[in-house]
Amino acid sequence: MKPSKLRNRLCAIAPVLFLIATTPSIGHASFESGWAAYSRQNFSEALNEWIPLAQQGDVRAQSNLGLMYANGQGVTQDYREAIKWFLLAASKGFADAQYNLGLMSDNGRGVVQDFAQAAKWYRLAADQSHLKAQFNLALLYANGQGVPQSYEEAVKLSRFAADQGFATAQFNLGLLYDKGQGVEQDDQEAVRWYRVAASQGDASAQANLGIMYASGKGVSQDFVEAVKWFQRSAEQGNVGAQFNLGMTFHQGKGVSRDYAEAIKWYRLAASQGDDKARLNLGVMYDRGLGVGSSSVAAYALYSLLTSTASSLESMALNYRNKLVLKMSAQELGAAQELGKEMIKPNNFLTALDNYLPKRLGR
Repeated sequence: MKPSKLRNRLCAIAPVLFLIATTPSIGHASFESGWAAYSRQNFSEALNEWIPLAQQGDVRAQSNLGLMYANGQGVTQDYREAIKWFLLAASKGFADAQYNLGLMSDNGRGVVQDFAQAAKWYRLAADQSHLKAQFNLALLYANGQGVPQSYEEAVKLSRFAADQGFATAQFNLGLLYDKGQGVEQDDQEAVRWYRVAASQGDASAQANLGIMYASGKGVSQDFVEAVKWFQRSAEQGNVGAQFNLGMTFHQGKGVSRDYAEAIKWYRLAASQGDDKARLNLGVMYDRGLGVGSSSVAAYALYSLLTSTASSLESMALNYRNKLVLKMSAQELGAAQELGKEMIKPNNFLTALDNYLPKRLGR
């Protein structure tokens, strides 16, 4: 029974989903007072400063008032009211408000989801060198949402934002080089951009840089360096890095073999729904590696994969069929109950820990 191999799937990237506030520059004292209050989370005071300014046509105050309605800060959350204020500022060419409107259309907040409308507003902001707008517009081009699909346009826009130091765009540019989308496939260039983003703490870039070192793509194979980047990413909650870090400890690549440490990282990845981590965790309980042997836990973990249309279903079913031959009816009943508890939302580790004694071995 062999563990699943290191995950070599590239990390996917999602749009930047955060509405942004406009920070003060040299300008109206009331706006700065409002920003100081907002920064202290004194939202009522911020509203008192910004509402009069917004009514007088101050685009910064209008945009931030929209943000507060969108987030329900000091007011009842109201996406339609947010859009009203964003539109007032965006119609005057204010890039932050244009970006925020794009995001509302992109995610269907206060309006019907409309990628073409999102692209329109992102483009207006991107033309003013708005980094997040450039990046989100790049994703729309990469996915062909609201615009004709074009990896070349995605590369161009990602590069604009990446050259200005936006880590998520740097990661995305690395991903495009890694996959050869819109550019000639180039492992070394992918590594370069992953490294730049990883050095800024981007967890996805750190995870993919670890994969490049583990596989020897674009760099000399170096499991010690791979472990370093997996660790940094895993500590930020990146599920792929958590699985890969578990694998390095499981196999003793780049680190001394340590089944207990492998279990630790498999558990974290498995709790986020990672199928490979759940399979390997089942193997660990099946064989008693790093934990006390438990046929009940192993059976429950294998069953999770056979009930969710996992790509690993056949492997999990094979392991489970071998395991069931040595289980009692009582153990089978306990395993089935454990599986029901583990599949409940946010209950994976709680269910497992409530059943199992906390015994670690080597």
